[in-house]
Amino acid sequence: MSQHQHRFSEAVAEYLSIRRAMGYKVERHERLLGQFVNYLHQVAATTVTTEHALAWATLPPRGKGTWWPDRLSIVRGFASHLATIDPATEVPPVDLLPSRRRRATPYLYSTQDMAEMLAAAGRLRSPWRAITYQTLLGLLAVTGMRIGEAIRLDHDDVDLDLGLLLVRDTKFGKSRELPLHPTTVAAIESYIVKTNARKPISPALFVSTTGTRLRYRNVCDTFHQIIAAAGITPRTPSCRPRLHDIRHTFAVNTMLDAYRDHDDVNRVVPLLSTYLGHVDPAATYWYLSAAPELLALAGQRLHEHVEGQR
Repeated sequence: MSQHQHRFSEAVAEYLSIRRAMGYKVERHERLLGQFVNYLHQVAATTVTTEHALAWATLPPRGKGTWWPDRLSIVRGFASHLATIDPATEVPPVDLLPSRRRRATPYLYSTQDMAEMLAAAGRLRSPWRAITYQTLLGLLAVTGMRIGEAIRLDHDDVDLDLGLLLVRDTKFGKSRELPLHPTTVAAIESYIVKTNARKPISPALFVSTTGTRLRYRNVCDTFHQIIAAAGITPRTPSCRPRLHDIRHTFAVNTMLDAYRDHDDVNRVVPLLSTYLGHVDPAATYWYLSAAPELLALAGQRLHEHVEGQR
């Protein structure tokens, strides 16, 4: 390993350590930045330049253009860190390879949508699948959990006496506790009693008809069946009902309640962000940006504040 390659490798390790300490998962960054360091060694680079970053990001030449902006974004983050150590480092401009990827418009479910969704889940052919998906979807609706977090829950993560769920190994590697309403506790307790009677072979809270932990792909397929049976259809080509949108709906409804109850919104958002397991409240604000009713209430609150200052 050359002197420069060793220096780059040490800088990558330091950068990843910082990201890891902030709660980010770094496996993908570690793999790609390792490849970037190898590239720098192959071209005998002594520092990171925009030219080198762009040349590596657009490999292979016939690769998918949608993949290139992601690669360049990862290098940009590393270069920003390296520039604090080596002033000769060039940080690639943000608009050098603009991403063509657009976020889907969140599908915010109405109370009626959720009722029809749960009713459709109850009509699944297998009685066990019916009670499992009714309980699972109901839990997602009242907690805003990620689906991956819900299907990773074990029985040991549920404290029925205290009414708490322990969410482990979250998207950003941190655990959090979620307080539950008594009605939610009762629903989970009822499901656990039925689960124990079936003697499942997995410690998972939510199990399949064979007693194993639910698989993400199967859950998504079943959700699409439920949505179709419930008659919930896309609003636009970019606004289609997704499983993840139950989480969006929870976040928006929480803020709607805060505005209607005249709560301190500046206090509620950080609490909601923590409850959802977001590292940065900015991610929570994105969840809230697609709700016209919420924006209208925010505008009304601002208008009332301005009128009060006159």
